[in-house]
Amino acid sequence: MTIEVNNESGYEVDEAEVAALARYVLDEMHLNPQTDLSVLLVDVDVMTDLHVRWMDEPGPTDVLSFPMDELRPGTDGEPSPPGLLGDVVLCPEVAAQQARAAGHSTVEELLLLTVHGILHLLGYDHAEPDEEKEMFALQRTLLLTFLAAR
Repeated sequence: MTIEVNNESGYEVDEAEVAALARYVLDEMHLNPQTDLSVLLVDVDVMTDLHVRWMDEPGPTDVLSFPMDELRPGTDGEPSPPGLLGDVVLCPEVAAQQARAAGHSTVEELLLLTVHGILHLLGYDHAEPDEEKEMFALQRTLLLTFLAAR
């Protein structure tokens, strides 16, 4: 499993922790050990450009996901096929603003957004209420079990 974390944001981020969380999520979702994932941390200008270009939405956002091989979660007995999961792009500056509003740390927000982005790569969505309930419950469980184990 290759997880590449590149920080081009100018914010100090514990890249090893982001990578460890990503590995944990991929393992818990039963992805093939030969799955590749990229996590990129960018500044507001880059995120704004990506958000406008790919989502046709103004301004920056917190996280974007760009799936590649459309991998889906495996099962305990049968992992997903190997492949390139895709890219998760995070904006620490937006995450910091959200963290302040939510009353927790920027690190916690970035970890939450990392899980959120990976779940999007795996086909989860939150456009409908039942989808949101499922995705956010899974997101919370994955993050809390990772944090409890560290």
